[in-house]
Formats: sequence, structure tokens, C-alpha cells
Amino acid sequence: MIKLPTRPSASDLKLDPRELVIGLKAVAETTRLRILMLLASSELNVKDLTQILGQSQPRISRHLKLLVEAGLIERVREGSWVYFFVSDRTQAGRLALRLVAEVDAADPVVRRDHERADGLRRERETAAQAYFDAHAADWDRIRALYVSEGDVEAAIRAALGAGPFRLLLDLGTGTGRILELLSDRFERGLGLDASHAMLGLARANLTRLGLNKAQLRHGDLYNLPLADGAADAIVMHQVLHFLSEPATAIREAARVLAPGGRLLIVDFAPHDLEFLRDSHAHERLGFSTAQVEQWLTDAGLEPLPSRDLPPPESAGGNMLTVSLWQAERQTGAGSLSTAVTRTLEEIR
Repeated sequence: MIKLPTRPSASDLKLDPRELVIGLKAVAETTRLRILMLLASSELNVKDLTQILGQSQPRISRHLKLLVEAGLIERVREGSWVYFFVSDRTQAGRLALRLVAEVDAADPVVRRDHERADGLRRERETAAQAYFDAHAADWDRIRALYVSEGDVEAAIRAALGAGPFRLLLDLGTGTGRILELLSDRFERGLGLDASHAMLGLARANLTRLGLNKAQLRHGDLYNLPLADGAADAIVMHQVLHFLSEPATAIREAARVLAPGGRLLIVDFAPHDLEFLRDSHAHERLGFSTAQVEQWLTDAGLEPLPSRDLPPPESAGGNMLTVSLWQAERQTGAGSLSTAVTRTLEEIR
């Protein structure tokens, strides 16, 4: 079940009377309040909301327009899709969160809406996993259609640094290629993936290489089976664009990152290649640096300089720019968390 956000304190709200009246008028209708509650939990588009609420597209669009005009929600365009969300970075957004927090989460209508939203997310992620399972054997070949893997891998090694890392975590490990690529940088490696087919291929690859210091596990990126501060290096390589809730996955990665540890995200810059949604199960059409850095900051990490790898000019229109984003967890009084040691003992 999606959890409702924490209610902002009254001191956080500094709206003038006119803004307050506009905001209250915007939510003074049942459907708009239901929409606001859903968007306070996750980013959704018009199609999502029509499926969850069982109402027509024109009606949902009109409600969204009113909420946007009131400043209660924000919108971001990705290709032909537009995602809506509640931001706590604006006063009107904080008002929206305050209003949502006052609604009884046990109300039957509220519970049904969130159950439908959860079901929609599961359907999408099941479709993505089915795609992984169907293409596990040629996943590396499919990725090569988008960008030069050699250039990306060189950039990954340069960005992550020499280490050595006591525990490197590869989220969405796929074929296990990142564990292979960085095998000289870590004492122990752990790759997680939701697809059993991909894990089978990764195990075959790592066994062939004799890379016995790397382990593989089936796992949910939204609920990692690791303690807080368990890893001192984490890589998320071409994972976020398959996820319905990338910000949630980043927060979970940040949770298991040790003080002084580094998170490296490798994914696509914003693009308009719509066929990737239909043919390759891409949930999101790339990410801007501002968006990713905000997610990193919200997760309690310190963003580091990013890097873009654009395709060559001769590549044509079906190549994508790859971006590398990095962040660190600030070091406290000690060095790496003792959770790293505990996790190393568990996977040995």
C-alpha cells in the first residue's frame, strides 16, 4: 500500500489569504481531493488517473488543470506523456500535503484508490519483468543499439574511482556486467535483480569468469534486503527508466549507502523516442540533471558533478545521450558503517 506523506507543520505554510482561498477552492470537490491524494504518493499521468478513478480523460484533464492553476500540483513532460505530482518545494504544495494528511487513510474510497494505484504499478512492473525474461539472452545486444557501451563503461570506471570498495552493490544487475567491469575495485560485490531469468544469465557469466567474490540475489529495488549503511559503493546502471517510482528507488539506495559512500546512476538524458515505451518497456523517457539531483538531495545525499555522453553526430536520430550522476553520503564522526562488515559476513 502506498504511504501518505508526513503532514507539514503549520509554521511551514506561509500563503497569503488569496492563495489560501484559491487552494481550498481547488480541493473543494471530491474527485480533485482524490487526485491530490494519489499525486501526493506518486507521479501519475492522465491515463493512470482515468484507470484508477474510472472517469473520462476530459474530466480528469479538467480537474488536473484546476489543481495546476491553483499551484497545488506540478507537471513535467516526458515525450508525449505528462506526469503530475505534488511538490513540497512550494508553499502551495505544502498546503496540498497538509490537506491530504488530514484525510482518513482508512476511508473506503481512499483505500480503493490506493489499491488500484498499487495494482497499476504492479502491472507495469510485471510487464517490464516479462520483457526482461524474454530478452535475457540478448540484453547486452539490445543496450548496444542505444549507445556505445565501451564509452559508457570507461566513464563508469573513471567516475566511481579506484576504490577499493569493501562492498559494491549493483542494483538491477542484469547480466552482471557491472560486477565484471568493476571486479578489480571491490572486495565483495552483490548484484540484485527482480528477474530470475536475468539472474540466471548473470550467474552463468560470473561462473564462466571465475568471479567468486561477487554474489547475486533476487531483490526488490524498492525494498532492498540490506541494512542501513550496508554498502560503500552503489551503481544503478540503466535501471531508472524501467521504474514507475525512480525517486523511491533512489531513496532506498541512499538508505543502504554508508557514510562516505558513493552512489553512481547511469541512465538516459531526456529524449523523445516513444517507441522505447511500446517496444522495450521503458517507463520514463530519460531524466534531466536537475530532476535527478533533486531526488538525490531529497534522499539526503550530496550531488557531485554530472557528465553527459552524447552520441556521435553521425549516429542519426535513434541514438541516446547517456548521463552519469553521482552523489555521496557525508561522513560523520566515524568512517564506513559497521553494517558493511555485517553484510560482508552474511554474503560470504
